[in-house]
Amino acid sequence: MDDLIIDLFGVDSQLSRGFVFGIIHVSIMLIGYYTGFSINRLLKILSNGYIAGIIGAGIAHVLADLIAALIDSSMRPAALGIVIGGLLPLLLIPLLEKVVIKSKHHVVIGDHEDIEKDLKSHHHKD
Repeated sequence: MDDLIIDLFGVDSQLSRGFVFGIIHVSIMLIGYYTGFSINRLLKILSNGYIAGIIGAGIAHVLADLIAALIDSSMRPAALGIVIGGLLPLLLIPLLEKVVIKSKHHVVIGDHEDIEKDLKSHHHKD
């Protein structure tokens, strides 16, 4: 696979390390955004809570990391470490919830309203 990447994209062997990982990870995110499938949005809807949305976003990234690491042969040995390293910061959420002061402009709080506005502004009448 590495030789194919080097030939196809004209990158050297040093750059090819993690190259497939990056392509796969971001592609998974883009597919999710453009299809509307979103673990964080699903959890927010099911729970009516933005904390669930934050946890969902974290889990979605960890799953994308896992899939990308398993596909990229240069990252495969690091897959378990990537997953554990991605999940550990989620343990900080209770502390951050107590310490961080959120305003009406906070990304997570305004997320639902922003998405709703975006959808309305992109709605075309046929």
